[in-house]
Amino acid sequence: MRIGVLGTGTMAKALGTGWLRAGHEVTVGGRSRDRAEEVARALGERAGAASPAEAVAGRDAVLLAVGWEGMEPALRSAGAHEGSLAGVPVLDPTNAVEHGTGVLLPGGSAAGRVAELAPGARVVKAFHLFPAAFWERPAEQNSEVTVAVCGDDLDALRTSGRLVADLGATQAVLGPLARARQLEEAAGFLMGLALSGVDPHAAVPSLG
Repeated sequence: MRIGVLGTGTMAKALGTGWLRAGHEVTVGGRSRDRAEEVARALGERAGAASPAEAVAGRDAVLLAVGWEGMEPALRSAGAHEGSLAGVPVLDPTNAVEHGTGVLLPGGSAAGRVAELAPGARVVKAFHLFPAAFWERPAEQNSEVTVAVCGDDLDALRTSGRLVADLGATQAVLGPLARARQLEEAAGFLMGLALSGVDPHAAVPSLG
């Protein structure tokens, strides 16, 4: 697949690396063209750099790899408000939580906000629970990993499922995009525990 990545941070690099290993083509777009080119060089020969608008044009899927504060500027620079992402599966790993505390921000979900800012985009909430460093591991180490997602479009969910599988993990669809807030609340809960020095695994019972 031809994958566009909006963002040049750790999540962009980690997921981009995994998808390149799986044989996909990745184009990185960010606020700084120099930074995007630096990330693309680090990713490898099947990675390229472009402006945000160019990075999403004609792609089979787009990853929105930015923080909450950078979400709206990134989408605007890509022309999302003008329909550049209409019909495109957009994977959103952003959490509407306070950085450093995990406290939920007021309002709806980050994924819901993406859908508002990118009319026609086929938004899938995905990759929001695991830190970027997790996806730097070889795919064979992720065979027991489940990536919870939600979305309204079946084709987009199939696309995200393939990209999850290419990282060695398994996708689990929680439901429609309306449940994205629930997924983000879970991320904030686990983040808050980790930041307070508690192992999140110890606070989540096994139901098996």
